[in-house]
Amino acid sequence: MKLLTQKIPLLIALVALLFVAASCGKSGGSRKPSNVDYYTCTMHPSVKSQTPGKCPICSMDLVPVMKRGGEEAKSQASPQTQDVKSGGEMKDMPGMPGMKTGGETKGAQTSEFIVPVERQQQIGVTYAKVERKPLRHTIRAVGMVVPDKGRNWQFVSRVDGYVQKLNVTAPGEIVEKDAPLMSIYSPDLLTSEREFVELLRMRDEARTKDARETPDKLIESAKRRLHLWNVTDAQIDELQRTRKPQENLTLLSPFRGIVQSVPVDQGKGVKVGDMLVEVADLSVVWVWAEFYENELSMLQVGQKIAVTAKSYPGQNFEGTLSLINPFLDEMKRTAKVRIDIPNPEFKLRPGMYVNAELAMDMGEALTVPVSAIMPTGDRNIVFVDKGEGKLEPRIVRLGSKYGDIYEVQSGLQESERVIASANFLIDAESKVQGALKEFEQQKPEEAGTPPVKP
Repeated sequence: MKLLTQKIPLLIALVALLFVAASCGKSGGSRKPSNVDYYTCTMHPSVKSQTPGKCPICSMDLVPVMKRGGEEAKSQASPQTQDVKSGGEMKDMPGMPGMKTGGETKGAQTSEFIVPVERQQQIGVTYAKVERKPLRHTIRAVGMVVPDKGRNWQFVSRVDGYVQKLNVTAPGEIVEKDAPLMSIYSPDLLTSEREFVELLRMRDEARTKDARETPDKLIESAKRRLHLWNVTDAQIDELQRTRKPQENLTLLSPFRGIVQSVPVDQGKGVKVGDMLVEVADLSVVWVWAEFYENELSMLQVGQKIAVTAKSYPGQNFEGTLSLINPFLDEMKRTAKVRIDIPNPEFKLRPGMYVNAELAMDMGEALTVPVSAIMPTGDRNIVFVDKGEGKLEPRIVRLGSKYGDIYEVQSGLQESERVIASANFLIDAESKVQGALKEFEQQKPEEAGTPPVKP
């Protein structure tokens, strides 16, 4: 029994020795190269392994993270610390992404990193050139067509009488200039015309100049009274020529236009002040559009504005900005603007909604597509393609946005090529390699200037 007890520790030591030997033999077969620090996954940088293999999360092949050139003695330091502090050039294995830090330039740092062209194709990267383009700024508004108030006429009864005949019966009828609209029977009008004819007879019978003076004054007074009752000059001249008083007053259209409303019926009695007929000249119409207060500084009286309507797709109506209402709507923060539009064919109709667009030439500038910009809060970053898979993240200062492009104020040069899509995937690749770390240490005044090439 005592002999068995003494042999147990010996057996345990022997078994342990066998396990160690097996482990050493296994690791010796798959030793990592001396210039490799550890292996990681490009999509899951938290995965670290001392041997090559596959990612336990996504099953992608692990890639090597290289030691800093000439400093293999520091391989005992934390791999994460080495990745963050990396400042020299990493010697890349073929097809593997690496960091460039200027081993040849002795301390000069650059933010370039490598994403192989094959990898860029896999994640759907596209490119765009930094180009100088003309800038056009367009502001848009919605408006409504209304009649020109200076070309709208409402006939109101100025005598008591009856509607004897309607020459127009419904809204929408087109009437020519001087076309009859309706006739009104009025005994008062007949009396006034008889008085006018009598005054004409008295003046004709007068034999001296002094005798004609009084009838002339009375004739002018009678003409003014007939004018007040909607009798036109042509009708007065006709009465003066024929000397036949009319018991009916015929209302004539003052212009070529469209009947807007006919609120009376034939045979209906009317009194002074009653609405008879309304005619609108739509050869010129107004559009009342609303623009936001931050756009008012761009508006000036006399500007040409393009107007479109859904009823006429593909057709533009050119209008002129004629009035800017200085009073803003307190709730909507908009101001109304009046646009005068020629409308000879009466295509634009009152009550129709239209779109107004004002395009302005803003000069030329360097531009990049909106899709090339990756906003990071208080800064904007683009990835510049340096060729052969090399990419450089760069902070840019942007101007205004014009459609699908941005004005570039600084940070890029003309003809440089930038990544125009898949920016966030490229950003994920760069963060794996720690390429953007130096931007966090830049001073605010340095933002917007391209890095100086050694």
